[in-house]
Amino acid sequence: MKVSIITICFNSVSTLEATIQSVLQQDYPHLEYIIIDGASNDGTLDIIEKYRSQIATVVSEKDKGIYDAMNKGLSCATGDLIGILNSDDTYAYSSVISDIVQQLGNADSIYADLQYVDAESGQVKRNWISGAFERKNFLLGWMPPHPTFFVRSKIYQQYGSFIINQGSAADYEMMLRLLYKHEISANYLPKVITLMKTGGASNVSWKQRIKANRQDRMSWKINGLQPKWYTLWLKPLRKITQFF
Repeated sequence: MKVSIITICFNSVSTLEATIQSVLQQDYPHLEYIIIDGASNDGTLDIIEKYRSQIATVVSEKDKGIYDAMNKGLSCATGDLIGILNSDDTYAYSSVISDIVQQLGNADSIYADLQYVDAESGQVKRNWISGAFERKNFLLGWMPPHPTFFVRSKIYQQYGSFIINQGSAADYEMMLRLLYKHEISANYLPKVITLMKTGGASNVSWKQRIKANRQDRMSWKINGLQPKWYTLWLKPLRKITQFF
């Protein structure tokens, strides 16, 4: 099975090299690495060029935001299975992709666990333990961590990619559409496979979190789905358990 990994970046000179190294150090042999850059001007392209011979595809041009860049990556991918690793994230160990492929089986998708780490010290701040997949858990505010989510390319071809005007909820909308609306199958790998530096786009402030919650509500609406009255209240509350 060929696996495509997509990294999107923009002015990521301080973090991108660690991301690239964590992909290139994977022991899985059938790996296609794609980097989509938003026309960086801070030295990011110099880092990419350093590893260019080991990267299948590099695109550097202006885009309409991170999810537009992700869609560009999806359009370039030729693998059977596709994962997305952002430029401030890293894989936790060198056999992540091997473990993912082994655990995938015949499922349409797979996800795992994630840790938030402090950008300065590397200290673990939060643990996102996903748990085994049950479709009904979306009604309880559940979602898998997107940086651990791998999907067969045929699923994206059948059901579409990211809706870019959904803002920071575009990954939630996409997973809701695939896993809940279209009921694709998913397996769970009970391991921390991705390390994410704290300070993601949807977690910057309470104002941003409120905005993200409204976008989550729209994600249900545009898919013709009806959450429970408590669904979107539980979604942010679930984050509290990640600190223990």
